[in-house]
Amino acid sequence: MAEKQDRRRTKEISEEFDERVVDLARTAKVVKGGRRFAFRAVVVVGDGNGRVGIGVGKAREVPEAIRKGADQARKTMIEVPMVGSTIPYEITTRFSAAKVMLRPASPGTGVIAGGGVRAVVEAAGIRDILTKSMGSDNILNVVKATHQALVELRAPAEIAKRRGFSPNRVQPYWAQDQTGGEA
Repeated sequence: MAEKQDRRRTKEISEEFDERVVDLARTAKVVKGGRRFAFRAVVVVGDGNGRVGIGVGKAREVPEAIRKGADQARKTMIEVPMVGSTIPYEITTRFSAAKVMLRPASPGTGVIAGGGVRAVVEAAGIRDILTKSMGSDNILNVVKATHQALVELRAPAEIAKRRGFSPNRVQPYWAQDQTGGEA
């Protein structure tokens, strides 16, 4: 009976997350008898409400690689600070040779991003953002750079407290009007 409840709970957990396979690569290992093929899946998991994680799964079969990647992504979930439907400030991050720039956008702009950046940002629930991917176009490194940028983001209140001024001064100008603070 307990096993049935555990299965139901696992199913409920998987339904509440947006799971996306960003990249699926076939790798080959040359052995004495020929080639052995395996698969690498880059998976992004998010709740569409400020939480996102990335994972890489490797296995001999595609479904197993995707499952492993999704499990790892759930373990690496982070909380993304947001102001309305965007990020609080511009950030540029580098992972290996991939460089990603994320810039807040006014409401109604949408997600201006491509490939791996779009998958991570949309899974996190960010609806208005401008992005640019520079350097390497290796999808795995671009996804990791985007995730790293979201990890490095801090809440406006935290930054304002550290700098010693109103949290309203740290937010984008369109968010300042909503809170009714300084101009």
